[in-house]
Amino acid sequence: MPASLATVLISAAAVWVLTRDGSAAPGGAQLPAVVLTAGAMALSTGLGGQDLDLDRSAAIRWAPRRAAHVLLGGAIVGAVLLTVQAVGRDLTTTAFVARDCAGLAGLAALGAVVAGGRYAWAFPFTWLAFAVLVPPLATSVPMKVATWMLMPTGTPAATWTALCLAVAGTALYALAGPEAVSRCPARSRCPGRTAGRSAGWRSSSVDVPD
Repeated sequence: MPASLATVLISAAAVWVLTRDGSAAPGGAQLPAVVLTAGAMALSTGLGGQDLDLDRSAAIRWAPRRAAHVLLGGAIVGAVLLTVQAVGRDLTTTAFVARDCAGLAGLAALGAVVAGGRYAWAFPFTWLAFAVLVPPLATSVPMKVATWMLMPTGTPAATWTALCLAVAGTALYALAGPEAVSRCPARSRCPGRTAGRSAGWRSSSVDVPD
């Protein structure tokens, strides 16, 4: 968590340095999208559990905690960028920040479900890289969906794409947990889990005096 927060703050400070002289034109979408994506990538590394058995046996269900983790991470990224704008130069609107933060947080959570917290950053990064490479004159609905994080606020396709990513990613991560896709379907067939249980059973079978 400290390393992720430091990355978010460093990226925000870099934006402040780059825009304090007024060289960046207000309303440009690429720089804010890059900052928000970098923040989502940094916070996505924490979207992973330590042990699935501990998660299942916790006194408080982990689904609300996971959902709160995703939402709080997106809120932190957006708040940092808005704070930089308050003390520096306006780069974009609050609606743009809210939309992209919600979509990127859900996309990072979806990456954690598919590949785990260690590789969840690749999903926001890949989508942003594709969106930047798409020609700006592509105005069809599929292209608006592909470049949703760069579209201006009020674009229905971009808004619905961000909303779907936020809801689907957060819900899947909250209910299924990290690495749900690559997880072994049958717990008894996982050799690593079986070996660990056997070793744990052998280590616990020690005579304890009364």
